[in-house]
Amino acid sequence: MKNYDAKPNLSDMSLDEIEGFIARLGKEKYRARQVMKWIYRAGATDFDEMTNLSKVFKEELEKLARIALPLIEEIQEARDGTKKVLFRLEDGCFIESVLIREKNHWTQCVSTQVGCAMGCRFCLTGRYGLERNLLPSEIVGQITALRFNTPEGENIKNIVMMGMGEPLANYQNVLKAIMIITSDAGAGFSKRKITVSTCGVTPMIRKLGEDVSINLAVSLNAPDEKRRSYLMPVNKKFPLKGLIAACREYPMPRRRRITFEYILMNGINDSEKDARTLAALLRGVHCKFNLIPFNEFPGSEFKRPPDKKIRAFHDVLVQEHYTTMTRPSKGDEISAACGQLSGRRGGRPLPNQPFCDSVDGKQSHGGDI
Repeated sequence: MKNYDAKPNLSDMSLDEIEGFIARLGKEKYRARQVMKWIYRAGATDFDEMTNLSKVFKEELEKLARIALPLIEEIQEARDGTKKVLFRLEDGCFIESVLIREKNHWTQCVSTQVGCAMGCRFCLTGRYGLERNLLPSEIVGQITALRFNTPEGENIKNIVMMGMGEPLANYQNVLKAIMIITSDAGAGFSKRKITVSTCGVTPMIRKLGEDVSINLAVSLNAPDEKRRSYLMPVNKKFPLKGLIAACREYPMPRRRRITFEYILMNGINDSEKDARTLAALLRGVHCKFNLIPFNEFPGSEFKRPPDKKIRAFHDVLVQEHYTTMTRPSKGDEISAACGQLSGRRGGRPLPNQPFCDSVDGKQSHGGDI
């Protein structure tokens, strides 16, 4: 196995955990906030940078702990300004994150696993399977690395966990990452600006609603059990009926709605009848629709519908009184669009393993479900 530094990584710790770590060193509790703010508000990766800590304390921290974040390996830019970032992790694995240009700010699409075990037929990430879960430092570190190392960093305002992996299959690490991202001593994002997207891990949707108040997006993609099971194997374990029930119960804050993401695939799920069935299925759920015309990739079995069919599907949902947006494809020529992330350097396969430099680079397989 790769012999990288085994000292505890402070970037994997919540505020309470850093407080406990520092208390065991005999230091004041407030020092934990100072350390966290240096990491997440100043981008410090070395204890020497923490100028309001004593020299002796910094030397002690250096002996007993470390600050490790993903390293930016490559940044590709599409014609529309979308940027795809390839990160190298400590064990040689690679993940991707995407910066999406909005009107006055940037949205960052963050990965939560190396690969994905869900096997959705329309998603390139799922074709390579799951290597391992990401640690909190590797989830939050995607944000921190771009915040302090790119021109766009200071204007990243929204975080969507819609990159590689199923967030709710890595629940504990994702939850801790959310706590760090939204902590006033951490990255300082409002919970209103954080969205978790799931393919439909029903029990964990309920748990997420109990544990934290953030935005929820659900990848739906079919209006009935048969087609959804064909497109998304997770539906066989957590059927559509139970998923919709969990969404009805999800405690969304007032004036916010669950987003249902629906990838339109030509001749598969894109008819006006499908739109009406979908509208009836979700009647009474406080929600909105995000329609995504399928982003094609080499070897994909599906095609993007003609614009006329996309507009017709959209119009039916509007007529049924749903707020509906058809998302334009952004970054598709650099494989940065929805469903195209794969953790490849320059779009080429990495050596030896799909996502890691060696089999020994793998850590925790599977997830929380």
